[in-house]
Parts: sequence; structure tokens; C-alpha cells
Amino acid sequence: MPDFAEPLARLIQEVKRLPGIGQKSAQRIAFHILRARREDVERLVQALYDVKDKLGLCALCNNISDGDLCPFCRDPNRDRSVICVVEEPHNILPIETTRAFSGLYYVLHGAISPLRGIGPEQLKIKGLLERIGAGGVQELILATNPTVEGEATAVYLSRLMKPLGMRVTRIAMGLPVGSDLEFADEVTMSKSLENRREM
Repeated sequence: MPDFAEPLARLIQEVKRLPGIGQKSAQRIAFHILRARREDVERLVQALYDVKDKLGLCALCNNISDGDLCPFCRDPNRDRSVICVVEEPHNILPIETTRAFSGLYYVLHGAISPLRGIGPEQLKIKGLLERIGAGGVQELILATNPTVEGEATAVYLSRLMKPLGMRVTRIAMGLPVGSDLEFADEVTMSKSLENRREM
């Protein structure tokens, strides 16, 4: 690493710890902060503190929230009979941008991964069982990621919920729109065939 003044070198090291930020990007961000007006830097610092001090988890769904309940759980117009289960809070955004889902969410905060020592007991499954036990939920949509861990989590939840008489569905997986068949791997292609629908 080039010799920088100690405060700048420390800032570069801290920025580099962020996901997806390498040495060059960290240097660009650090130099941008160095050139920025003090007020701009103070706003950035305050925003960082606010994220740590003012946000928590929704008491009902474990989504990130600035109150007891997140905006989805507070919304009286959401369909409370359908719950979409996702691995992480950031997985909600792609679903919401479709404007095709009007139910509620439940965030597990992870996926089953025996290789990393993550079992069902490390996930927030207990709260999901409590919500279903309270009644009113008719369908559970499993929207875990299309990875080995996501599949394992979906299978586990499906087996856990079926005896409760719950309708459990899994999001369809397959080829993205605008893609070419020659670029599809065998797992994606088999999922596309498996999830085909009548036209």
C-alpha cells in the first residue's frame, strides 16, 4: 500500500472492509471524503450513527424498522393471509419492486448451511411458527435464494409447515427474461422445465 498520512491510511483500511470495496475503490472514496466539505462529512457520519442507533428489527417479521413494526406490518392494506419468507431484509426490495405481491413478509436472517455451522436453530423460525399459530395465515411463499442453502431452508420449512395444514409454495426459478438458452447452466435449465406452465 502506498504511504499515506496515518488518518487517510486508516480511513482507506476501514472503507476497504465494506463488502465489494477493494483497495482502489477504498482510495477513491477516502480521497472523496478528504476533499468534501466538513458539513457533508458530518451528514455522512450522522447517517451512519442513525443507522446504528435508530434502527432495529420489526417485532412481527424481523425486517429492518425504525419502530416496533416495519412499514409493511403497519400497513392495514396488506393481505395478512399470505406471508412471503425471505432470507435477509434486502431480499424484500426485489419482490416489492414488482408491485405483484401485497402480502406480508417474514425475514429468517440467514439460511441453513451445515458447512458454516448454521442450522435451523440459528434462524428466526420460532417467530414464524408463532405467527402461523396465531391463525389467519393461509399461504406461505418460500422466497429463499436459489442456492444450495436456500433450497435446504425451503425444504426444511416446507416439511415443518405441511403438518400444520398450511399451503406452502415456492417461487418459480428458471431462465431470466432476455436471456439465451445457450448460456443457461443445467440446474437453471432443469428448474425452467420443472416450473413450466400452460399457455
